[in-house]
Amino acid sequence: MGAFEYTALDRRGREQRGILEGDTPRQVRQQLRDKGWLPLGVEEVAAPLTAGGKPRRRGRLNGTDLALFTRQVATLARAGLPLEEALRAVAQQTDKPRAKSVVMGVRARVLEGHSLAAALAEFPHAFPDLYRATVSAGEQSGYLDAVLERLADYTEARQQTGQKVALALVYPALVSSVALLVVVALLTYVVPQVVQVFQGVGQALPIMTRSLIAASDFLEHYGLWLLVVLVLAGLGFGMLLRRESFRYRVHRWQLRLPFVSRLVRGVNAARFARTLSILAASGVPVLEALRIAARVLGNLPMRAAVLEAERRVSEGTSIHAALEQSGLFPPMTVQLIASGEATGNLEGMLERAASSQERELDTLVATLLSLLEPFMILFMGGVVLYIVVAILLPIFDLNRLIR
Repeated sequence: MGAFEYTALDRRGREQRGILEGDTPRQVRQQLRDKGWLPLGVEEVAAPLTAGGKPRRRGRLNGTDLALFTRQVATLARAGLPLEEALRAVAQQTDKPRAKSVVMGVRARVLEGHSLAAALAEFPHAFPDLYRATVSAGEQSGYLDAVLERLADYTEARQQTGQKVALALVYPALVSSVALLVVVALLTYVVPQVVQVFQGVGQALPIMTRSLIAASDFLEHYGLWLLVVLVLAGLGFGMLLRRESFRYRVHRWQLRLPFVSRLVRGVNAARFARTLSILAASGVPVLEALRIAARVLGNLPMRAAVLEAERRVSEGTSIHAALEQSGLFPPMTVQLIASGEATGNLEGMLERAASSQERELDTLVATLLSLLEPFMILFMGGVVLYIVVAILLPIFDLNRLIR
């Protein structure tokens, strides 16, 4: 029995959308007719493909939905509920059509006899490689409920971290936007009105005032063009970032900046250690775990370093030695991995390395944000002070002339 999305007209002529289970689209249409509805379209729930055979974005889940789905399935599986019943319960509890469609699609594949990992593979945009590989390892080892619990903790932790960073950036973004708008308004509307007072005086204006007038004239005459150029530059840079060669150079340049390098290394090292820890604890082979962990790294040079480490490990090199040769991973992470390999507790040391990097990252981000807010206030205050002084200086000169 599969899941089908339908569009139909009810008895009042209103369009209704939803999901029904059935063996064939014809059976679903009959169910709609039995309710007195007119079926307009019935489509099987699956990850739709583009002309090139790639999944469309319609089957995507955001971080919150994925974390909630994982926790619910893990809880129900731990309670001993059959997988298909757990998926049905999760689908019934969600009120988001997209999430319901994905869950019902997964359940339909499970009912057809596919494994949960194979069913999740139908929706690659909703369930990443790490997720599917971990579930597959849990099914093969017979500890799916425990693996799902670990995955739930992982997805929730990532979601909370993302929300924490997003909330922390709201205030600086708001302050900078308002300050920028105030400065632009001063230069384009207030300064031209004040400058008219000095035009008929005939005296030489101070250099601060002349520079302010020049900036005001530029924004007044070319501000729109400047905005267009900035937007086009941003779009062009975004298009260039789609090229892997250009993106690789940008990411390599990030690793050379003093402060940014520490932040990028910490984020990617923590993500790598956490992912590898989950995969190792789930029984995924080391080489496959390294390949999967490499995909979760956002920095391309560090991803290439992990893939190179996977090749070296296949030749007999230890994991920590292969990572150390790249010089891209923090020494603390490498040393903890070495300790785990030496003691046979690689999973525990990876977990400790991830926690250490995450704590360091939290401290670094908190320090950055605590310094960013007063710096922005001082900077914008300095800009406003410059504008005020540039306007007041000619007024003081006029007072001296009058005396």
